[in-house]
Amino acid sequence: AMYPESKEAAMRPEVFATGFLVGFLELACVKAIASHLDWPEEQAVGTFISVTHEAATPPGMEVTAKVELTEVRGKKLIFSVEAYDDVELISKGSHERIIINKRQFEERTRSKLS
Repeated sequence: AMYPESKEAAMRPEVFATGFLVGFLELACVKAIASHLDWPEEQAVGTFISVTHEAATPPGMEVTAKVELTEVRGKKLIFSVEAYDDVELISKGSHERIIINKRQFEERTRSKLS
């Protein structure tokens, strides 16, 4: 379960949850572009995702991602994303990431605590 402390989450069907699917697709996009960035100083953070979750996947079944960088607009990267389990397409959609300087991004984020 995504939130084991929640009785509602613990009672849900045992499947590859949508939240995990989103994280899985984000990671696939990160891996697809990492060698093209000045890693780790330069990274890309997610800013938008719109995906379907078309079919349930049981525990233990392998899930694979197919991601394609379809457009670059300055620092914005736009991906087409799909995920498949061993049987069928389980998700499709789009994801956007913005290239950032990690140090500056973290400083700006920490400043919210001041």
